Amino acid sequence: MTAPKRPAGKPTAASPKKPAAKTAAKVAAKPAVKAAAKPAPTKPVPKPVAAKPIAAKPIAAKPIAAKPVAAKPAAKPVPAPVVKAPPVPKPIPEKVPPRGQLIPKLAKALKASFKPVAVNTSRPLLEQVLIACCMENAPADVAEKALSKLLESAFDLNEIRVTTVAELAEALAELPDPAHAALSLRRVLQSVFESTYNFSLDHAKKHSLAHGMKTLEHIHGIPPFVVAQVASTALGGHMIPLDKGAIAALYVCGLTTRQEYDSGKVLGLERIIGKKAGIEFSSLLHQFGIEVLTNLHGNTVRKVIQAVNPAALKDRMPKRGEPLPTPIPPPPATDKESLKVAEAARTTAEEHRPAGPQAAARPAGKTPMPPAGSGPKKSADGKTKPGPKPFVVKPNVGKPLTIKPQLAPPPEPEKPQPKPAAAKKLPAPTKSDPHSADLSKRKPR
Repeated sequence: MTAPKRPAGKPTAASPKKPAAKTAAKVAAKPAVKAAAKPAPTKPVPKPVAAKPIAAKPIAAKPIAAKPVAAKPAAKPVPAPVVKAPPVPKPIPEKVPPRGQLIPKLAKALKASFKPVAVNTSRPLLEQVLIACCMENAPADVAEKALSKLLESAFDLNEIRVTTVAELAEALAELPDPAHAALSLRRVLQSVFESTYNFSLDHAKKHSLAHGMKTLEHIHGIPPFVVAQVASTALGGHMIPLDKGAIAALYVCGLTTRQEYDSGKVLGLERIIGKKAGIEFSSLLHQFGIEVLTNLHGNTVRKVIQAVNPAALKDRMPKRGEPLPTPIPPPPATDKESLKVAEAARTTAEEHRPAGPQAAARPAGKTPMPPAGSGPKKSADGKTKPGPKPFVVKPNVGKPLTIKPQLAPPPEPEKPQPKPAAAKKLPAPTKSDPHSADLSKRKPR
């Protein structure tokens, strides 16, 4: 039995639907099959061409130059990590003690313990400078004895100027620091001689105080204590001379800060101490400073400190058996104003630098330049002409000198001596002329 045919367009419910992609592929393939069924037009086949044999050329192998292999650079050392130092804290400046209240107490306490020494201002100015050089950190009477002994042993000041420092120190052995005093004496005498060609400073008194101070400050190697001492005694100025002992005394009494003690400069003393009492206070402070250096833990020093500032006995006074703290000079300043002041001081010192054996060496760049026109000269063509040859002193290579004996001069012919003229005979006096008779008896003139 045959199954009934069903229309193609209506699928039955039982038959599954065909995918649309397969249907489209069949539809597209039908015309292609029809086209392939038609016979394609035939074309004449070309005859095969015989291929000619190609001779293979030998290829010359080029030598390959071996390239130099660059050595690998060594590994750079790894720098160590920079460890920054912690910032240095700036020192806190100490408070300046009330000097206006403490210095009058100090003057009163010094009067009770010491007696002022009178200064002889009638001496020449140079002699006062030499005594002040010996008085630094030394008693006044010891300084005068040492200087007078030195002047008596030497012929004059020029002999002291050319004497070595070691020999001068032996002559000044009575002083506490003879080497420092000997060096100051020699430098002062050398500088004065180089500037004036004699040993005198009296010309510093003829003008104003500023001129005299400038003259003293320009002396090479003169200590600041000597300048202040001579200015206050001989020139009539108002200054308080401070040596090492005086600064140590002020520090122990609590009148200065540690920075002032290290620098060696104390400002403002002249404002508190009047000019009339300046010389007396300077003498008392000088004696107290020597006592501090020689007998720090003595009763005199403790008595003065107790009267001025009792708190300084605990804060500033070192323990028994310990010395005073060593002053540490401050580092050089780096600001522009301080550098300008230092350069001006160096220039002034260079202008007034003595030319003696103790003078400092001339720094580089300060040598005098040759005068203008002293170099080789050029002609009109621009070529340099050879200059004159330098004068060279050659040794005497000639014949040796022979000294001939000096002949005695020939004797001079004797000249005939003239005969003495015959004396004229005077007529005999007559008895009638007695006056002529008396004259004849006298001797002729």
